[in-house]
Amino acid sequence: MEVTLHLMGAEEKPLLVRMMELYLYEFTQFSGDDISEHGFYGYDHIDDYWNESGRFPYLIRADGKIAGFALVCPHCDFRTEKDARCVGEFFVMLKYRRMGVGFDAATALFERHPGKWEVCWWKSNVPAGKFWKKVVDRYTRGDCHPCGDEASHQQGLVFDNHAGQSLKNRG
Repeated sequence: MEVTLHLMGAEEKPLLVRMMELYLYEFTQFSGDDISEHGFYGYDHIDDYWNESGRFPYLIRADGKIAGFALVCPHCDFRTEKDARCVGEFFVMLKYRRMGVGFDAATALFERHPGKWEVCWWKSNVPAGKFWKKVVDRYTRGDCHPCGDEASHQQGLVFDNHAGQSLKNRG
């Protein structure tokens, strides 16, 4: 299956808004959020992905079909370096899970943005924790470090991705 990332233009914002609603609906099993009286969960930072430097909204496609999205932002919870980035949100639609789409999309994301990375998830989101631990460990060949503490509801991994160190180039 061919997995690609497409940097979304502002004209594609309505698509991201609709997909974000699917993501947030699924996430209610961890967040406990309620839908608004208008029938939306809402995501406060959608516009920021086109208005703030260092944010990148990507559409994930599998064999040309829309399969999810990935949002990159510079607002890390645990990394303090000026040039660090994190996965703000990451969503693969149910149909495309457990097929390698998430791994391929995450790998492509890291490759597009070499440098210092942080990937976090809510402790209660056990599936996300398993996914990211597997992806980052495989991608970095174990050269990653845990972040978060017992007091935080988040945990994650930090790593440095240097240009030219893709899985393909590391043999």
